Amino acid sequence: MTHAPHQHGHQHGQQHGHPQGHPQGHPQDDADDQTEILDLDAEVLAEHIASITAWLPVKAAPRHIVDLGSGTGAGTLALLNRFPDAEVTAVDTSAAHLDRLLEKAESASLADRVRTVRADLDTDWPDLGTPDLVWASASLHHMADPDRTLRQVHDTLAPGGLFAVVELAGFPRFLPADAPADRPGLEERCHAAIDRHHTEHLPHRGADWGPKLTAAGFTVEGERTVTVNIAPPHTEAVGRYALAGLRRMRGGVAEFLTAEDLAALDQLLDTESPRGILRRDDLTVRTERTVWAARSPA
Repeated sequence: MTHAPHQHGHQHGQQHGHPQGHPQGHPQDDADDQTEILDLDAEVLAEHIASITAWLPVKAAPRHIVDLGSGTGAGTLALLNRFPDAEVTAVDTSAAHLDRLLEKAESASLADRVRTVRADLDTDWPDLGTPDLVWASASLHHMADPDRTLRQVHDTLAPGGLFAVVELAGFPRFLPADAPADRPGLEERCHAAIDRHHTEHLPHRGADWGPKLTAAGFTVEGERTVTVNIAPPHTEAVGRYALAGLRRMRGGVAEFLTAEDLAALDQLLDTESPRGILRRDDLTVRTERTVWAARSPA
């Protein structure tokens, strides 16, 4: 999990926990950036994604799983590993992300257990069979009408099937709050700008899905918050994750920052600078993800 940021592919071409709005450039460059962030999210947060799949209150090992808004496959691969007899149908709007998911499944010798479906779940609902488990990580908040999506899942699941919804607490934080070499409060101001943007464009991001699941006819059997705090020393992937995430964040917040804040952020993103994000040894990954496990009527 996609997380996840993450998590994250997903409806409307967005991914786990990352803001709409991105640096100017070729659309293919943007797609490549999304793929990189999704892959790094899966790598850096693999342990936390696995802990969520292990927690799921399944009554019997599922044989057919659907991953809604699969991105490049963080959830898909975690679920395949958790349930070795299951097959997963991965659904996403992005052909590039589904292609990447299949590459990763092939590398892990899991491709024979994966089916991909390219679909926009805000339009016609595809034929997904009758799954025992539906997984939606950081994807529901991208739906134009998430209540409609919940009803669709309710009607799609096998009787007594499980629906796992994972939601992000926000964009991950990477910098220490009081590092003397930094511009104090920079990351918090970036987050405040992104939060304002999401309030307008992604009003369901960070929602409490429990009441909505109940209203759609599910019985919520469990809720859990997973706290992520990956401290130094860290792997090289954490540096790349922070670079990719902050670079993408810059595209959404640049117009809201002062010139001084923007200059400080650009210095962090400078891969040649001794004060750049890749050369820091004090990076952390701090975020939270909440998961709801909801049962359909038997």
